[in-house]
This record gives sequence, structure tokens and C-alpha cells, in this order.
Amino acid sequence: MLSQPLLASLLALLLVILSRCRTSLCQYSSDQCSWKGSGLTHEGHTRDVEQVYLRCSQGSLEWLYPTGAIIVNLRPNTVSPAAARLSVCVKPAAESSGTNVYLDLNGRLRLLLRERDQALGKARCFGILEGALFIEAVPRTDISRRVAAFRYELVSDAPGADDASVGAPCQPCSDDEVLLAVCTKDFVARGVIGTVQEEAEEDRSSVSVDISRLYRQKTEVFVPVGPRGRRWSGRIMMPLRCGIKAGDGDFLFTGTLRFGEAWMGCAPRYKDFLRLYKEAERLGTNPCHVDAE
Repeated sequence: MLSQPLLASLLALLLVILSRCRTSLCQYSSDQCSWKGSGLTHEGHTRDVEQVYLRCSQGSLEWLYPTGAIIVNLRPNTVSPAAARLSVCVKPAAESSGTNVYLDLNGRLRLLLRERDQALGKARCFGILEGALFIEAVPRTDISRRVAAFRYELVSDAPGADDASVGAPCQPCSDDEVLLAVCTKDFVARGVIGTVQEEAEEDRSSVSVDISRLYRQKTEVFVPVGPRGRRWSGRIMMPLRCGIKAGDGDFLFTGTLRFGEAWMGCAPRYKDFLRLYKEAERLGTNPCHVDAE
């Protein structure tokens, strides 16, 4: 059996731990990339506002029983001037509820995501200089379980807050934009368009592609097919408003990866890319080398 002095010491330690939990240690967990908290720490203080700082290129946020508000400051660990051109994409979980999301720029709020829209699970993007995320709890009279859950990614494109996706222009890219895309985008591949499937609920088109040459992919969105693994297949997303149609011939597909999905960027016909790349190579103006053929 435990001696009385030892038992007293253990009880004292337990009381310290419980007291620290009451002051929110057990309600919050955070690192440089993600944050998880509970509005129960705001109980009786429904107007409290919590400041959260996240410094990674991607991460998540989960807020149980939201009460009051939190301000999420996304500050990448870089001092490069290019950081000012970064954009943020935020994607709510399908079960996310209990909050409205705003952009907060010097105390001025602009609505980004209503509570009822979060169940769609659609990403919304905005420039990093457009403000911090102000996530405000929707007042409730019941005590039912609610969870506000989001994922975020920092991207190098610069859309506005009304854009649902990044890196999916409907207009053709300029020659300079094509050459830069080949050097900087998350994926670069030569291939043909198979079918185009409209996904009206997601406000996007899903384009199936057959890849004959894979120059680069940040993560495996194009998977090997065939016995020798010299071809790849996958799907690339585009906004529905672009009205993309299946076309004959080879294309050079470039684009960005968003929450595990490939989104189309510049996509010239391959013969047009080859012509402008050879010309840039002759002039010494190509920004990087590509094993074009």
C-alpha cells in the first residue's frame, strides 16, 4: 500500500494537473502547422477572441464546441519578398459546423465562408495580404456537439477571395507564363485528354488524361499503367466555367496540387510548347532546362 506522505504527494500533483487543464492546457494543442482547441475554455466568456499563429505551408485547424472567436494568423517562415505574393486556400471538412469564416484586415471583416456552405467542402482562396482568418462561433442555445474543421495550404498563385481554386486559368497562357510553369509548377506532363466529366455540385470539370511523358509531379497524382510502367493516367480539375472540351493531339499539362488533387494551369498544345521552348533555348532565355523532344 502507498504510504500517507506518498499518497498526499500524488494527490497534490493530480490537483496541479487538473488546475492547468482548467486554464486551457488540456483544451488546446498546437504546433507550427496545426491547432486544435475547445470552446469550453470560453465558457462564460462568449465574446472572447483567441489569437492563433501558424507558420507552415499546410496544416489543419479543429475547434470543438466553438464559442467566441479565433483569429488565425498564417505567417510562413520566410522573409523573402515572394512571401507577399502567396495565397491561402482553406478547405472545410464536410462535417464542419458552428462557425462563420471571415477575412480580417485591420479590423474590417469580409465574409469568406458561411456555416451552411461548409458542408460542400469547397476550397476558398485569397491573397495572404488580404487579412487573417476570423472564425466566429454561431450563437447556440443547445449543447450539441459541433466541430469546426479546416485544412489550409499556402500556394504561389494569387487568386481573389471569390475564386474556388488556384492555378486554373480559363484563358491561354502567354509564352513566358508557359516557360515559367514548366520550371515551377507541381506537375508537368505530356499527354492527351480522354474524357471530360462535369461535376456541377463541385463547380468543376474533371479531366481524365493519358500521360506519355512525366517530367515532374510533387506527389503521385498520376499513376503508372501498363506492364512496363511507361505511361501514366490520372485526373486534372478545372473550374466548370472554363467549359473545357476534349481535344485531339498532345498537350503539355502543368498545374498545382491542392489538397491532393491536380488543378490545371498552363496547358498548351505540345507542338506549340516545343516551338517556343526551342526558340527560348536558342536565345538563351529559357528559365530552366527541359528534356523536350
